[in-house]
Amino acid sequence: MESVGEFFRHVRETKGLTIDEVASKTRIRTDFLKALEEGNFAKLPDQVFAKGFVRTYARSLGLDEDDAMNRFVQTAGAFYDKQEERERLRLKQAEDERRKRGNRKILALAVGVALMLLILLFTREQSGLVLRRPASEPPPFAVHTPPPVVPRASEPSLPPPQSLPAPDEAAVEEEAPDADVEVTEPQAPAPRSTASALTEPATASASTPIASQPVREAVVGPPMVLDLEALELTWVVVQVDGGSPHEALLRPGERVTWEGREQFTLTLGNAGGVRVELNGEQKGPFGPSGSVARGIVLKRGG
Repeated sequence: MESVGEFFRHVRETKGLTIDEVASKTRIRTDFLKALEEGNFAKLPDQVFAKGFVRTYARSLGLDEDDAMNRFVQTAGAFYDKQEERERLRLKQAEDERRKRGNRKILALAVGVALMLLILLFTREQSGLVLRRPASEPPPFAVHTPPPVVPRASEPSLPPPQSLPAPDEAAVEEEAPDADVEVTEPQAPAPRSTASALTEPATASASTPIASQPVREAVVGPPMVLDLEALELTWVVVQVDGGSPHEALLRPGERVTWEGREQFTLTLGNAGGVRVELNGEQKGPFGPSGSVARGIVLKRGG
């Protein structure tokens, strides 16, 4: 069985059509049609778009679409199987890298929380030691005693001082004030202990009411609505919020709608043949008619 490209070229030449005429009729780029006839599948877009090209080409030549698809599977199956395997490997590597980044973030968060707990425990322990420390008496002042003065040999030594006679007890009693007069001595204020001085500010701070702050509630916006309307035949792939991709082949006039929360990632097989609207606001165009646009990211407010 001849390949699908040779089959298409043979039928096209039999009908006397050129590549440009088929491209104008099918709205498929000329280089894509040449790559399909030559079996150069590496120049074609993804497999879903290549299948759409095969069906459109077969329909334009009046051929059986199922027979053309069988020829395409037999001709390009091995190539796209390897391509899918490479794509799966790439996605797996990206998922592993994302998981590693998530684990690193969790580890960093856990270390940060542990450090905060250690600092909090250390601070509370230091505060408890300060409060439990007993009030110590101030040390007595040191009295400096001057050395004794030794008299020189040339100077005469003075006689020792004589003790004064004790006063007469009767005279003391006469000079004493009356018994009715009460003499009070000023009392020094009681010393204030260090422990009480330390505990008073702590008690005051503990009793001081703390103003409660309002808790902000997370505001969740309305869902995002994506509308795609086909102006020409096109294949589209839509990925909603990082989920599984959705594929669709849209014919002129057909319209599809998706809803999401964060973002949409688009792949357009015919960038100029589809109208894109996000929440009623038109986006794009993302390229000329017949071109492939990949990795289009539409976000909220973007």
